[in-house]
Amino acid sequence: MSPFLFWCFALLMLVFAAAVVINRNPVASALSLVVCFLGLAALFVSLNAFFVGVIQILVYAGAVMVLFLFIIMLLDLRAEKLRKINWVATAGGTAVAVVFLAQVLSIIRRFSPAQQAFPPLTGTALDDVRGIGMRLFENYNLPLQIIGILILVATIGVVVLSKREAR
Repeated sequence: MSPFLFWCFALLMLVFAAAVVINRNPVASALSLVVCFLGLAALFVSLNAFFVGVIQILVYAGAVMVLFLFIIMLLDLRAEKLRKINWVATAGGTAVAVVFLAQVLSIIRRFSPAQQAFPPLTGTALDDVRGIGMRLFENYNLPLQIIGILILVATIGVVVLSKREAR
């Protein structure tokens, strides 16, 4: 991947991740999170992790965000009312963020492997979908089935809890 595309997708993720936090409308925040997930999937695809990129789109940007939007609509959340900004808390949060950024940059400067270019990956083509499937169904079959049952029970619980009583 060219460095230009990397920085475009990284900037896209950072902007929409900030939009998730800044937006007062929960639907707009959820949709910003979808765009952030799509940028992350593009970065995975650029690393030749095609399976992880596709799963990122299908599972997170698709199923999980549909679930989030369903919950937002079910709870009937409204946009948060505009309130006064607490300048002391904002200044404190900004100071902590600047100190954290300075600490991370000083650690990166002192860490010699961080200053070297990453070596190119080997060109061997691995069947990652088959390998992940075999690992899941051979080594982790029981936990996979238990997770499936937990998701089924949680779905039934959501339907029962959200059922409205007749008046």
